[in-house]
Amino acid sequence: MTLAQLEVLITLDECRSFSRAAMRLGTTQSAVSHALRALETEFGVKLALRDASGVSMTDAGERLLLRAREMTALAATMAQELGDAKELKTGTLRIGSFGPTSTVNLLPPLLAAFKQAHPGAQVRIEEESDEVVDEWLLQKRVELGFVVVPDERFEVLPLVQDEFVAILPAGHPLAAHKAVPVSALNGLDFVLTEAGCGPVIVPILQKNITRPKVLYHFTQIISILQFVRRGLAVSVAARLALPDMPEGVVYRPLLPAQPRTVGLACLDVARLSPLARAFWETARERTREQARTQAKPKARPRAMPVAV
Repeated sequence: MTLAQLEVLITLDECRSFSRAAMRLGTTQSAVSHALRALETEFGVKLALRDASGVSMTDAGERLLLRAREMTALAATMAQELGDAKELKTGTLRIGSFGPTSTVNLLPPLLAAFKQAHPGAQVRIEEESDEVVDEWLLQKRVELGFVVVPDERFEVLPLVQDEFVAILPAGHPLAAHKAVPVSALNGLDFVLTEAGCGPVIVPILQKNITRPKVLYHFTQIISILQFVRRGLAVSVAARLALPDMPEGVVYRPLLPAQPRTVGLACLDVARLSPLARAFWETARERTREQARTQAKPKARPRAMPVAV
C-alpha cells in the first residue's frame, strides 16, 4: 500500500468516475484501475463498485477511506513542516464552501489575502450544500469548511452575520413594507429553495405558524428570482446567498428577525496543517480588522464659518 494508491482511492470516491479521477490526478484510467486493483488485492476485499450511475464505495472501501484521508493529510502536514513548505512556500489546502454566501461573499477577499502572503500554496475549493460541507469536514475530505454557526461538532471562527429575507415581486403589496412579518406569507404561492438553507426555512415558517402554498422546489437562485419577478410566487432566502436586487424583485427583512452566523470551521485548530493554520489566521485577522473599522467613530463634519 502506498500513499499514491490511497490518493487514487480518495479521488475516485470524490469524482465517482474513473475518467474524471484520472483527469484530476493527471494520469490515465488504466493507472487508476491498476491502483484500485492493487489495493483490493493487498487487502483481499472489494473496495469500489462500478455501475451505470458511477463508482461507489463498498463498506470496506468507506472504512479504508477514513484512514486514507487521515494518512494523506498527515503526510501532507509532514511535508509542509519538514520541506520547503515549512515556510509555506508549497503545499495544498482543501476548503469546503457552500453557495454564494461563502464562495462569492467570503472566500474571494480571504483567498486574495492568503495568496498574497503565500503565493506558492495551492488552494483547492469544492462547493456543495452546507450539510455536505459538514460531512466533508467530519470525513476529513477537507481541512477547513464554511458552516452555519453554532455547530458543536467543530471549532468555529465566526466571520459574518447574515439574515433571512423575504423575496417579493416589486409590485406585491408586501413590498411596500420595510420588513415583512413571517405570518404575512401564510397562504401565498411559494417557491422553496432546495439548496443548503432550504431545511432552515421550513422551521422558520413552522415556528411562526405560517403555511404558504409551496408549489415550486428549485435549487438554482436564478430560477427562484425569475419566478418571483414574474409574480408567480414569493420566497425566503439568506441575504448573502442572493445577488443584488434584480429589476422587478425586492428583498425585505423578516419580522421577527431571522439571523444566522456563518463561520470558518475545522475539527481541531491545534492539529491543523501549517497551510490551514495560516488560512485560519488570515481569516481571524481580517475579521478583527473589519471589527476595528466598524468600531471607529465617524468624523463629525466641520462647521462652515459664518460670515458676519
